[in-house]
Amino acid sequence: MNPAPATCIRIERLGKTFRGQSTPTLQAIDLAVAEGEFVALVGASGCGKSTLLRLIAGLEAPSEGQVCLDDRPVQGPGCDRAVVFQDYSLYPWLNVLENVRFCRSLRAHTRDASESEVNSAVERAYALLELMGLDEVRTRYPNQLSGGMRQRVAIARALMAQPRVLLMDEPFGALDAQTREVMHELILRLFEIERSTIVFVTHDVEEAVYLADRVVVLAPQPGRIDSIHPVALPPPGARHPDLKLAADFLHQKKIVLDRIRATSGVQRDLDKLSRLAELSRRDRRPDTKPTAGNH
Repeated sequence: MNPAPATCIRIERLGKTFRGQSTPTLQAIDLAVAEGEFVALVGASGCGKSTLLRLIAGLEAPSEGQVCLDDRPVQGPGCDRAVVFQDYSLYPWLNVLENVRFCRSLRAHTRDASESEVNSAVERAYALLELMGLDEVRTRYPNQLSGGMRQRVAIARALMAQPRVLLMDEPFGALDAQTREVMHELILRLFEIERSTIVFVTHDVEEAVYLADRVVVLAPQPGRIDSIHPVALPPPGARHPDLKLAADFLHQKKIVLDRIRATSGVQRDLDKLSRLAELSRRDRRPDTKPTAGNH
Protein backbone atom coordinates (compact mmCIF):
# COMPACT_ATOMS: atom_id res chain seq x y z
CA MET A 1 0.00 0.00 0.00
CA ASN A 2 1.33 3.43 -0.96
CA PRO A 3 1.68 5.91 1.93
CA ALA A 4 -0.79 8.78 2.03
CA PRO A 5 0.58 11.99 0.47
CA ALA A 6 1.81 14.64 2.87
CA THR A 7 -0.42 17.59 3.68
CA CYS A 8 0.64 20.67 1.73
CA ILE A 9 -1.97 23.24 2.81
CA ARG A 10 -3.71 23.17 6.18
CA ILE A 11 -6.51 25.62 6.95
CA GLU A 12 -7.68 25.78 10.56
CA ARG A 13 -10.71 27.66 11.94
CA LEU A 14 -10.15 30.32 9.30
CA GLY A 15 -12.34 33.40 9.33
CA LYS A 16 -12.40 36.69 7.45
CA THR A 17 -14.51 39.74 8.24
CA PHE A 18 -13.91 42.88 6.21
CA ARG A 19 -14.20 46.31 7.79
CA GLY A 20 -17.80 47.48 8.03
CA GLN A 21 -19.26 43.99 7.63
CA SER A 22 -21.83 42.61 10.06
CA THR A 23 -21.63 39.07 8.60
CA PRO A 24 -18.23 37.41 8.09
CA THR A 25 -17.20 36.62 4.53
CA LEU A 26 -15.70 33.34 5.80
CA GLN A 27 -16.20 31.56 9.09
CA ALA A 28 -14.67 28.45 10.69
CA ILE A 29 -13.04 27.03 7.55
CA ASP A 30 -11.17 23.76 8.13
CA LEU A 31 -9.55 22.13 5.11
CA ALA A 32 -6.44 20.08 4.33
CA VAL A 33 -5.04 19.82 0.80
CA ALA A 34 -2.55 17.04 0.08
CA GLU A 35 0.70 17.45 -1.81
CA GLY A 36 0.00 17.15 -5.54
CA GLU A 37 -3.79 17.30 -5.14
CA PHE A 38 -6.19 19.23 -7.39
CA VAL A 39 -9.01 20.78 -5.32
CA ALA A 40 -11.83 22.83 -6.84
CA LEU A 41 -13.86 25.37 -4.83
CA VAL A 42 -17.47 25.95 -5.94
CA GLY A 43 -20.53 27.59 -4.46
CA ALA A 44 -23.11 30.32 -4.84
CA SER A 45 -22.08 33.95 -5.37
CA GLY A 46 -20.94 35.54 -2.14
CA CYS A 47 -19.76 32.32 -0.48
CA GLY A 48 -16.15 33.54 -0.25
CA LYS A 49 -14.40 31.31 -2.81
CA SER A 50 -12.08 34.03 -4.09
CA THR A 51 -11.46 35.38 -0.60
CA LEU A 52 -10.36 31.93 0.54
CA LEU A 53 -7.99 31.70 -2.42
CA ARG A 54 -6.51 35.11 -1.62
CA LEU A 55 -5.98 34.06 2.01
CA ILE A 56 -4.06 30.98 0.84
CA ALA A 57 -2.02 33.21 -1.48
CA GLY A 58 -1.22 35.59 1.39
CA LEU A 59 -2.88 38.51 -0.42
CA GLU A 60 -5.34 38.90 2.49
CA ALA A 61 -4.77 38.45 6.22
CA PRO A 62 -7.23 36.30 8.20
CA SER A 63 -9.39 37.78 10.93
CA GLU A 64 -9.10 34.52 12.87
CA GLY A 65 -7.54 31.11 12.42
CA GLN A 66 -4.68 30.46 10.04
CA VAL A 67 -3.49 29.05 6.73
CA CYS A 68 -0.36 26.90 6.95
CA LEU A 69 1.95 25.68 4.23
CA ASP A 70 4.00 22.73 5.51
CA ASP A 71 2.87 23.65 9.05
CA ARG A 72 4.28 27.17 8.68
CA PRO A 73 1.69 29.97 8.91
CA VAL A 74 1.26 31.98 5.71
CA GLN A 75 2.36 35.55 6.48
CA GLY A 76 2.08 37.01 2.99
CA PRO A 77 2.80 36.21 -0.69
CA GLY A 78 5.67 33.83 -1.39
CA CYS A 79 7.60 32.25 -4.26
CA ASP A 80 6.14 28.87 -3.31
CA ARG A 81 2.68 30.03 -4.47
CA ALA A 82 1.55 31.47 -7.79
CA VAL A 83 -1.85 32.96 -8.66
CA VAL A 84 -3.68 33.02 -12.00
CA PHE A 85 -6.57 35.49 -12.09
CA GLN A 86 -9.52 35.68 -14.46
CA ASP A 87 -8.40 39.00 -15.98
CA TYR A 88 -5.00 37.71 -17.24
CA SER A 89 -2.99 40.45 -15.40
CA LEU A 90 -0.31 40.67 -18.09
CA TYR A 91 2.08 43.58 -18.43
CA PRO A 92 1.05 45.38 -21.66
CA TRP A 93 4.52 46.84 -22.27
CA LEU A 94 6.15 43.38 -22.27
CA ASN A 95 5.87 40.85 -25.06
CA VAL A 96 4.84 37.22 -24.49
CA LEU A 97 8.34 35.92 -23.73
CA GLU A 98 9.12 38.86 -21.46
CA ASN A 99 5.86 38.39 -19.56
CA VAL A 100 6.62 34.71 -19.00
CA ARG A 101 10.16 35.43 -17.84
CA PHE A 102 9.19 38.41 -15.70
CA CYS A 103 9.22 36.59 -12.35
CA ARG A 104 12.75 35.34 -13.03
CA SER A 105 13.94 38.93 -13.26
CA LEU A 106 12.79 39.69 -9.71
CA ARG A 107 15.44 39.87 -7.01
CA ALA A 108 13.94 36.96 -5.07
CA HIS A 109 14.72 34.68 -8.02
CA THR A 110 17.98 36.17 -9.29
CA ARG A 111 19.79 36.63 -5.97
CA ASP A 112 22.70 34.17 -5.74
CA ALA A 113 21.60 32.42 -8.96
CA SER A 114 24.38 30.55 -10.78
CA GLU A 115 24.95 30.74 -14.53
CA SER A 116 23.57 27.23 -14.99
CA GLU A 117 20.40 28.19 -13.07
CA VAL A 118 19.94 31.25 -15.28
CA ASN A 119 20.37 29.14 -18.41
CA SER A 120 17.95 26.56 -17.06
CA ALA A 121 15.35 29.30 -16.48
CA VAL A 122 15.72 30.47 -20.07
CA GLU A 123 15.22 26.92 -21.32
CA ARG A 124 12.16 26.52 -19.09
CA ALA A 125 10.59 29.68 -20.52
CA TYR A 126 10.95 28.39 -24.08
CA ALA A 127 9.70 24.94 -23.07
CA LEU A 128 6.59 26.44 -21.46
CA LEU A 129 5.89 28.57 -24.54
CA GLU A 130 6.16 25.51 -26.74
CA LEU A 131 3.92 23.46 -24.46
CA MET A 132 1.33 26.24 -24.40
CA GLY A 133 1.37 26.63 -28.19
CA LEU A 134 2.78 30.16 -27.88
CA ASP A 135 6.19 29.70 -29.46
CA GLU A 136 5.25 31.46 -32.71
CA VAL A 137 3.76 34.49 -30.92
CA ARG A 138 6.49 34.99 -28.31
CA THR A 139 7.38 38.46 -29.66
CA ARG A 140 3.77 39.72 -29.72
CA TYR A 141 2.24 41.97 -27.07
CA PRO A 142 -0.88 41.19 -25.00
CA ASN A 143 -3.15 43.45 -27.08
CA GLN A 144 -2.24 41.37 -30.14
CA LEU A 145 -3.46 38.11 -28.59
CA SER A 146 -6.84 36.44 -28.19
CA GLY A 147 -8.31 35.90 -24.73
CA GLY A 148 -7.33 32.24 -24.72
CA MET A 149 -3.74 33.07 -25.69
CA ARG A 150 -3.46 35.73 -22.99
CA GLN A 151 -4.64 33.27 -20.36
CA ARG A 152 -2.10 30.71 -21.57
CA VAL A 153 0.61 33.36 -21.15
CA ALA A 154 -0.62 34.06 -17.62
CA ILE A 155 -0.50 30.34 -16.75
CA ALA A 156 2.98 29.95 -18.26
CA ARG A 157 4.20 32.94 -16.24
CA ALA A 158 2.73 31.44 -13.05
CA LEU A 159 4.48 28.12 -13.73
CA MET A 160 7.80 29.74 -14.61
CA ALA A 161 9.00 29.77 -10.99
CA GLN A 162 7.94 26.12 -10.49
CA PRO A 163 5.61 26.94 -7.59
CA ARG A 164 4.57 24.19 -5.21
CA VAL A 165 1.05 25.61 -5.11
CA LEU A 166 -0.86 27.00 -8.09
CA LEU A 167 -3.93 29.08 -7.17
CA MET A 168 -6.43 29.76 -9.97
CA ASP A 169 -9.36 32.16 -9.58
CA GLU A 170 -11.95 31.43 -12.30
CA PRO A 171 -9.18 31.48 -14.93
CA PHE A 172 -11.47 30.40 -17.78
CA GLY A 173 -14.61 32.31 -16.81
CA ALA A 174 -14.26 34.90 -19.59
CA LEU A 175 -13.48 32.40 -22.36
CA ASP A 176 -15.88 30.96 -24.92
CA ALA A 177 -16.94 27.33 -24.59
CA GLN A 178 -14.58 25.94 -27.26
CA THR A 179 -11.53 27.75 -25.88
CA ARG A 180 -12.45 26.60 -22.37
CA GLU A 181 -12.41 22.97 -23.56
CA VAL A 182 -8.90 23.45 -24.94
CA MET A 183 -7.77 25.02 -21.66
CA HIS A 184 -9.17 22.08 -19.69
CA GLU A 185 -7.02 19.65 -21.64
CA LEU A 186 -4.01 21.91 -21.26
CA ILE A 187 -4.42 22.18 -17.49
CA LEU A 188 -4.76 18.41 -17.12
CA ARG A 189 -1.56 17.90 -19.15
CA LEU A 190 0.29 20.49 -17.06
CA PHE A 191 -0.98 18.96 -13.84
CA GLU A 192 0.32 15.56 -14.91
CA ILE A 193 3.74 17.00 -15.83
CA GLU A 194 4.32 19.58 -13.09
CA ARG A 195 2.47 17.88 -10.20
CA SER A 196 1.89 21.19 -8.46
CA THR A 197 -0.78 21.34 -5.78
CA ILE A 198 -3.71 23.22 -7.36
CA VAL A 199 -6.59 25.07 -5.71
CA PHE A 200 -9.04 26.12 -8.41
CA VAL A 201 -12.02 28.47 -7.99
CA THR A 202 -14.85 28.14 -10.50
CA HIS A 203 -18.58 28.74 -10.85
CA ASP A 204 -18.79 25.93 -13.43
CA VAL A 205 -19.64 22.62 -11.71
CA GLU A 206 -18.88 20.56 -14.82
CA GLU A 207 -15.44 22.15 -14.98
CA ALA A 208 -14.84 21.43 -11.28
CA VAL A 209 -15.80 17.75 -11.49
CA TYR A 210 -13.84 17.22 -14.70
CA LEU A 211 -10.59 18.76 -13.45
CA ALA A 212 -10.39 18.06 -9.73
CA ASP A 213 -9.59 15.23 -7.33
CA ARG A 214 -12.03 16.75 -4.83
CA VAL A 215 -14.75 19.38 -5.09
CA VAL A 216 -15.40 21.59 -2.05
CA VAL A 217 -18.84 23.24 -1.88
CA LEU A 218 -18.97 26.51 0.07
CA ALA A 219 -22.22 27.91 1.46
CA PRO A 220 -22.82 31.67 1.80
CA GLN A 221 -23.67 34.11 4.62
CA PRO A 222 -21.30 33.45 6.24
CA GLY A 223 -19.03 31.58 3.85
CA ARG A 224 -18.39 28.09 5.20
CA ILE A 225 -17.69 24.58 3.94
CA ASP A 226 -20.96 22.79 3.25
CA SER A 227 -19.60 19.52 1.85
CA ILE A 228 -16.56 17.90 0.24
CA HIS A 229 -16.95 15.52 -2.70
CA PRO A 230 -14.14 13.16 -3.78
CA VAL A 231 -14.33 12.70 -7.56
CA ALA A 232 -14.67 8.97 -8.26
CA LEU A 233 -13.32 9.14 -11.81
CA PRO A 234 -9.98 8.25 -13.42
CA PRO A 235 -7.08 10.43 -12.16
CA PRO A 236 -7.09 13.93 -13.73
CA GLY A 237 -4.21 13.02 -16.04
CA ALA A 238 -6.23 10.15 -17.54
CA ARG A 239 -9.46 12.06 -18.23
CA HIS A 240 -10.76 12.99 -21.68
CA PRO A 241 -13.69 15.16 -22.90
CA ASP A 242 -15.98 12.18 -23.66
CA LEU A 243 -16.00 11.48 -19.93
CA LYS A 244 -18.39 14.43 -19.49
CA LEU A 245 -21.12 12.37 -21.17
CA ALA A 246 -20.68 9.32 -18.92
CA ALA A 247 -23.39 8.40 -16.41
CA ASP A 248 -20.96 8.45 -13.45
CA PHE A 249 -19.78 11.93 -14.37
CA LEU A 250 -23.31 13.30 -14.74
CA HIS A 251 -24.29 11.72 -11.42
CA GLN A 252 -21.41 13.40 -9.57
CA LYS A 253 -22.15 16.70 -11.26
CA LYS A 254 -25.79 16.46 -10.12
CA ILE A 255 -24.78 15.77 -6.51
CA VAL A 256 -22.62 18.92 -6.41
CA LEU A 257 -25.27 21.04 -8.18
CA ASP A 258 -27.91 19.87 -5.71
CA ARG A 259 -25.75 20.95 -2.78
CA ILE A 260 -25.13 24.38 -4.31
CA ARG A 261 -28.86 24.85 -4.89
CA ALA A 262 -29.63 23.72 -1.34
CA THR A 263 -27.18 26.21 0.18
CA SER A 264 -27.88 29.17 -2.11
CA GLY A 265 -31.57 29.71 -1.40
CA VAL A 266 -32.49 29.07 -5.03
CA GLN A 267 -35.02 26.40 -4.07
CA ARG A 268 -36.68 28.76 -1.61
CA ASP A 269 -36.88 31.40 -4.33
CA LEU A 270 -38.46 28.88 -6.71
CA ASP A 271 -41.05 28.06 -4.04
CA LYS A 272 -41.84 31.77 -3.72
CA LEU A 273 -42.21 32.06 -7.49
CA SER A 274 -44.61 29.11 -7.50
CA ARG A 275 -46.75 30.76 -4.85
CA LEU A 276 -46.71 34.05 -6.75
CA ALA A 277 -47.78 32.27 -9.95
CA GLU A 278 -50.64 30.59 -8.10
CA LEU A 279 -51.84 33.95 -6.72
CA SER A 280 -51.63 35.47 -10.19
CA ARG A 281 -53.76 32.69 -11.63
CA ARG A 282 -56.27 33.05 -8.82
CA ASP A 283 -56.60 36.81 -9.26
CA ARG A 284 -56.77 36.72 -13.03
CA ARG A 285 -60.30 37.47 -14.34
CA PRO A 286 -61.56 35.90 -17.55
CA ASP A 287 -62.04 38.31 -20.42
CA THR A 288 -65.65 39.50 -20.70
CA LYS A 289 -67.31 40.61 -23.89
CA PRO A 290 -69.07 44.00 -23.79
CA THR A 291 -72.87 43.88 -23.73
CA ALA A 292 -75.03 45.78 -26.20
CA GLY A 293 -75.62 48.53 -23.70
CA ASN A 294 -71.93 49.13 -23.10
CA HIS A 295 -70.05 51.69 -25.19
